[in-house]
Amino acid sequence: MIGSIGMRRMGASLGLAMAMGFVVPAMAAPDQVATWSGKMAPLATPWTAEVSPRNALPDYPRPQLARPSLAHPQWLNLNGLWQYAATDGKAAPPFGKTLAGKVLVPYPIESVLSGVQKHADFMFYRRLVTIPAGFTAHGQHVRLNFGAVDREATVYVNGKQVAHHVGGYTSFSADITPELRAHGPQEIVVAVHAPVDGANVMIGKQRLKPSGIFYTAASGIWQTAWLEPVPATSLAQLTFTPARSLDAFTVTARVHGDEHAAMLHVTAYADGKAVGEASGPANQPLHLAIAHPHLWSPHDPFLYTFKAALDAGGQSDHATSYAGLRSIAIAKVGGRNRIVLNGKPTFLLATLDQGYWPDGIYTAPTDAALKFDIQKTRDLGFNTIRKHIKVEPARWYYWADRIGLMVWQDMPALPTGSNDKLSAADKANFRAQVTAIVDQLKGETSIIGWIPFNEGWGQWSIPAAAELAAQIKQLDPSRLVDARSGANCCDMKGDPHAGDVYDVHDYQGPGLPSPDAQRAAIDGEHGGLTLGIPGHVWPNTPINPYGAVKDRAALNAGYVANTKVLLDKGVPKGMSGSVYTQITDVEGEHNGLYTYDRKVEKVDEAKVRAINQAVIRAGAQP
Repeated sequence: MIGSIGMRRMGASLGLAMAMGFVVPAMAAPDQVATWSGKMAPLATPWTAEVSPRNALPDYPRPQLARPSLAHPQWLNLNGLWQYAATDGKAAPPFGKTLAGKVLVPYPIESVLSGVQKHADFMFYRRLVTIPAGFTAHGQHVRLNFGAVDREATVYVNGKQVAHHVGGYTSFSADITPELRAHGPQEIVVAVHAPVDGANVMIGKQRLKPSGIFYTAASGIWQTAWLEPVPATSLAQLTFTPARSLDAFTVTARVHGDEHAAMLHVTAYADGKAVGEASGPANQPLHLAIAHPHLWSPHDPFLYTFKAALDAGGQSDHATSYAGLRSIAIAKVGGRNRIVLNGKPTFLLATLDQGYWPDGIYTAPTDAALKFDIQKTRDLGFNTIRKHIKVEPARWYYWADRIGLMVWQDMPALPTGSNDKLSAADKANFRAQVTAIVDQLKGETSIIGWIPFNEGWGQWSIPAAAELAAQIKQLDPSRLVDARSGANCCDMKGDPHAGDVYDVHDYQGPGLPSPDAQRAAIDGEHGGLTLGIPGHVWPNTPINPYGAVKDRAALNAGYVANTKVLLDKGVPKGMSGSVYTQITDVEGEHNGLYTYDRKVEKVDEAKVRAINQAVIRAGAQP
């Protein structure tokens, strides 16, 4: 979202809108919906009332490594009520002590669905768990997994530390077998430090004092926690990277335990029929050739499934995975640099998707809700999502992979205004977190490109964008890198002349950059037409327009006219994509195609889809 330049524009737009009578100072109050705890939701989604301690995100959280299969995973979901207490950061972990508060995991503590609805810099979670006897039978080990905890977590089992993890956007795991008691319940304690923007760390749009284009913080456990039984040597990650020839995958495995003696066998399936297999040492890449390749694209999001067996020490670990066969690159088309998907020119028409929810903040209330935004983006005729300054749970990418949306993946930003205050340690930590995120997500078919910086937020120099682009490209040469989105804005203007894409922001725009000698060109953000719908806005926050419209008819007309500029001028200039702000309202921003509560589609879906598809068709021409 636009920074200092855009804020001045928004101020002018707000004044004009108020003068024209398009924006009222107060909106009708939303319907009151009680959550499981009795707390009233500030703004309820269609799924708010469905959430309870009995069914908090019951879906298997790791679709790309399901053990033994996604249809029949063996796991113990730890989502639900945990004991909870805010603390001063000095207290000892509460081993053997009942905590007075309760929190519904995995909803961040600031959310109404958590039952806490209040920030704390330091906190303890505690839960007693009875582990099924089968989890430890036949020499199996037990692993404790967390999808994400914001931001620093120290985990204890029966009074012994088993994990310490820094980074609010990446998963982590620990073998807790040595600390398990022979009988009775096992005590899990998680100590969390969540400074939000009180430290120079990755926090995205989170703020302790949300306003304008920055939003409520999301602290603590905010993705699924679970237990699973595994052999002593087990698969930690499987990554399937499509060959440039689009007839094979390179298979790489990460292993828990002794990988040197482990052998990996993988079989690929298309519609239930085996179409390829490969075997070899688990610590080396495997070449998995595919018979009669079937490519993935938004038009045809075909996914191969894989069965993997890891053999070591007389034990076998069995898991299933999936991936699509596709390529993404920059190529000369008609003498200009264009983005090509599977070798064909493709216009990446995207919405900005920030992944915020009025009931769960960072955490979608249900899996159906998580899927909703992706499906509606597809229904509106877009083929791409820019996942803005946030990393999502694995199931979000699973739905993008299956529904067929390409994804620009942002890195969560450091706090704005921090560029000249960053220490060497702050920069090193940012680089390390970028590496961890790329490593975690590089198996996701839908992700076609990485964006390390947005509008210079947390970017300590112009060359820093080039340095991060090179770092990412070394980690993942199979995808595009947009070194910085919004080279013309805001905390640090300037083109690093690096990466695969030249990207500008223009509200309302759209921006119309031209490809240069090395890079394709996209509009990284534009639009933002603002319309608040009474009864469907976040309470007690200012309306924050990038350009107000008076009603839904005006919003429809404005969107179509804005997008037609891409058709009439952007495509002829050789542009390869654009990003419209945004798919839903978020807190004080009312510029979504949907309201923040996902109850009102503000636009005529058929009209939006028609102009979107026209742009995509035109952008596919050589």
